[in-house]
Amino acid sequence: MSTTANELPLIGDYSAAETPLSGAKIGIVTFPGTLDDGDAARAVRLAGGEPVSLWHADTDAARSLAGVDAVVIPGGFSYGDYLRAGAIARFAPIMEAIINAAGGDTGDGSEVALPVLGICNGFQILTESHLLPGSMIKNDHLRFIARDQPLRVENINTAWTSGFAQDQEITVVLKNQDGQYVADTNTLDELEGEGRVVFRYVGWNPNGSRNDIAGITNGAGNIVGLMPHPEHAVEAGFGPDSAAGLRTGTDGLTVFTSVLSAVAQTSGGTL
Repeated sequence: MSTTANELPLIGDYSAAETPLSGAKIGIVTFPGTLDDGDAARAVRLAGGEPVSLWHADTDAARSLAGVDAVVIPGGFSYGDYLRAGAIARFAPIMEAIINAAGGDTGDGSEVALPVLGICNGFQILTESHLLPGSMIKNDHLRFIARDQPLRVENINTAWTSGFAQDQEITVVLKNQDGQYVADTNTLDELEGEGRVVFRYVGWNPNGSRNDIAGITNGAGNIVGLMPHPEHAVEAGFGPDSAAGLRTGTDGLTVFTSVLSAVAQTSGGTL
């Protein structure tokens, strides 16, 4: 079987369906120590979008962001997790531009805010940037953990989760050392009361996160952070195990198709 330069070399017939959203450009940020930018870019391609590389030290970050429709801050160990995970990355030029474009936690709907997804270290960076409340500390068992993790999708009204069904249970990959989500009681009550818990651990809390929280959103729903890795569950043959067989899970792909749909709606269907 021959492949062209634009085709994905796969083992078996696991290619994603064609999508009309191929014009959407999704920025993928790379910091020193980022590990999963390539995986995030592949997830965007499989969803039907076009990944665009964004560099942490871009001297004209605002202009670079103007050329993308959404941003993914992927996992890894930015700046070696010195000080705290995400604490140094928060001050990178690209983050200053993202903070301005995403609009923070206003939720006032006054303008179209940039959709932003933070995965694992990206979630840590979002909390350090105060784009999302709370903080991430070391797992309660003080060990690195990697496993296929069941989650429940509890908020489908965000740019990144609209393709899921309410309370749908999915399985994606979890791998972290500083994955315990913590916040004060008032913040937790606010998140729960406003329905801003997006993903919750099912069956077992792998890191001691408060209220079994695996991911949250801001008030506007354009910013989502989660500790597990949806980009590692987008391609049959390489994802978590599922009812269909070993390594067949692709639940994470819906995170990326959801934002492409959100971008299409915002742009009136013209990408």
